This record gives sequence, structure tokens and C-alpha cells, in this order.
Amino acid sequence: MVQLKGVYSALVTPFSKDGTKVDYGALRDLIRWQIAEGVAGVVPVGTTGESPTLNEADHLKVIEAAVEAVNGKAQVIAGTGANSTEEALRLTREVIGIGVDATLQVTPYYNKPNAEGLYRHFSAVADLGVPVVLYNIPGRSAREIPLPVVARLAKHPNVCAIKEAAGSVDRVSAVKHLCPDLTVLSGDDGLTLPMMAVGAAGVISVCSNVIPKEMSELVRLASEGDFAGALKLHRRYYGLFGTMFCDTNPIPVKAALAMMGKIELSYRLPLCEPDEANTGRIRACLADLGLI
Repeated sequence: MVQLKGVYSALVTPFSKDGTKVDYGALRDLIRWQIAEGVAGVVPVGTTGESPTLNEADHLKVIEAAVEAVNGKAQVIAGTGANSTEEALRLTREVIGIGVDATLQVTPYYNKPNAEGLYRHFSAVADLGVPVVLYNIPGRSAREIPLPVVARLAKHPNVCAIKEAAGSVDRVSAVKHLCPDLTVLSGDDGLTLPMMAVGAAGVISVCSNVIPKEMSELVRLASEGDFAGALKLHRRYYGLFGTMFCDTNPIPVKAALAMMGKIELSYRLPLCEPDEANTGRIRACLADLGLI
């Protein structure tokens, strides 16, 4: 079973200025910078990668480009989840054999399956043989993965971890109580430190798009038990953690990366650029931290 630990950047998907094409050059440059700054891995085509607006061909091509850019120097957790089990299976089959270390499987959104439906959905993907990271994010999916379902799924040999983005440190404690051997990764930058204090092994991070070195150091210190050192970094970047969610993710983080000269400021509708107030907040935060 693959071991996941550290910082995994939930990558943005850079687009051309008019938003019509994926900017693969910027994507590769971003990934190589992330690796040079010390992240443990990258997560292409999750929510932060605007997966809902990528067609299937680009979805798979972004994952392939990520594997190529990583070149064995970090892990790749491919976003191949969907609210249709058939689609999740199809996408996951396509990435088997191209070098991904695991897949990220979001809770099926909008159709709100019951507990048994959730179990069957995730089990069907795990049965394909590629390691699965469950993704609990009720704020976007309108459905929590119930703890008894997590416990059942943790017995599957290919379920390797769960990303907890429910905003609850207590839920991490509950997962580790029920499934002590299941890896938990924080899905909330601002809760990374407290979640690690109760057993999480790292974070799938939005903010590490912008501060990969600093997030990696925070997680390294916490994993080594230096919570005082980790707390200093948490406090320094706490304002950034909030600012990167002042608008719908990934609107702020893409704006920040554009201000840093890493990508074009470009989205695909229904997402668009932040308003003037949030743009000013993002710019001020980055300037205060010396990032621009």
C-alpha cells in the first residue's frame, strides 16, 4: 500500500489568457517549482484544478502532464472522482499504468447517495486496483461520508487514505479512533496543524500552490513533534489561509499565482476573476508576506 505523508499541492490548472486552452507549459513550470520547494506530491484535476470545466481529454492530459513533470521526484494523486460511478471508473481506468500513485475520489455530489450507495461507489473504484484517497467535503458535495462507511471502506486493501475537508478536527480524531491504520490528510490549510496534532499525516493543500516551501516546513515540523515551531509558521501564514478562501476556490489562489507571475489570470465560467475588494485583499496579503 502506498504511504502518503507531507504536503500535496492541490494544483490549479493554468489556462491561456482567453481560457480556451490549458497552458501546459505553465503547468509543468508550476509543478517543477513545487517539487524544488519540497512538496511530497501534487494533486492534479481536483476541485482546485477546475475539474468540472475540463473536458475528459484535457482532464486526462493534465494528469499525464503532471506525471511527466514530476518525473518520479514526488507522488501524484490524480483527481478522477465524479458523482457518476461509471464516470469515476472510466477516468480511473484511464490513469492506471501512467505512473500515478493514487487517485482522489470525491464524495458524489448533488445526487446525495445513501450510506450503502457511497460504500458501493468507493468500493467499485477501489476494486480497480489503484490506491484510493477518499475525499470527504460535505460543503461541496452536500453529503458527508458517514464514519461507519469510512470504517467499512478502510478494510478494503486499496483504500489508503481519506482527505478530511469537513472543517472538523474532532472528525479526524473519530476517524483515527475507528481506523487507526487509515492515513488522514487535512483538506483545510488552516486546520493542518490541529489535525496533525490528533493524527493527520499531512495536508492536500491549496495554499501550497503559493507557499510550497513554507507549508512543507510547517508539516515537517509537526510530523517531528515540534509543534511550537510549526505554530510559528501557522501564525505567520494564518492570514493567507483565510485570504485564499475569501472567494470560491480556486478563484483567490489563481489570482495570487497570477500576481506572482506564475500563471495567466484566467478561469472558465462559471468561475471568474475576484471583485475589486477581494483582489485588493489578495494583493495586500501577498505583499505583507513578501510574496510579491
